[in-house]
Amino acid sequence: MAEEDRRAPAAVVFDALGPAYERAFAGSAPHRTSLDRLLELLAPGSRVLDVGSGTGRPTAQALAEAGHRVLGIDVSPVMVGLAARQVPGAEFRLADIRETPLAEGSFDAVCAYFSLLQMSRAEQADVVAKLARAVRPGGPVALATVPLDLEGAEGLFMGQPVRVTSFTAEAFTRLVADAGLTVLSEEQALFTPDHPEAVPEPHLFLLARREAD
Repeated sequence: MAEEDRRAPAAVVFDALGPAYERAFAGSAPHRTSLDRLLELLAPGSRVLDVGSGTGRPTAQALAEAGHRVLGIDVSPVMVGLAARQVPGAEFRLADIRETPLAEGSFDAVCAYFSLLQMSRAEQADVVAKLARAVRPGGPVALATVPLDLEGAEGLFMGQPVRVTSFTAEAFTRLVADAGLTVLSEEQALFTPDHPEAVPEPHLFLLARREAD
């Protein structure tokens, strides 16, 4: 078996994309708006988990520059290396959120921008519930996905073969609520990544809060 065949599919894709991913999505105004809303809810020096931290920009960078303690995790060694160089004010680890133990209430906030799409629906539900438990009661959770009714759909993403699973906006919002999170805001937008092989894609940004115990 080839080495890449034993790795998470997302690791193979994002190792190949590297800095091109950051360039393609740098112009996303809704992503910046979501980050601004998250930052407004954070007390100084908050501990924040960034799941699927990619190159570290814009998410971990914005949080670290605002004075927060950021832990970014990603399955792609290339992305983790880029993030560590680009955002030295944050900590980055090579890890799969599905296999990473998270203590109850150990973070003041959690964000996961587009990092669930190559998981099964059951895995996505488990991860959202895991993130909801990992944030302290009353703490915010920022999530973004591509709201389409897809399960194991094969296609190309910026020239890379991918298998994507997702939910409609309504189903994903319900999944978030079922995890014990109260949705504070929701924004949908159509965004075309800045890449010659990219196509327009719908984006859903949710800002939620863990219900108080």
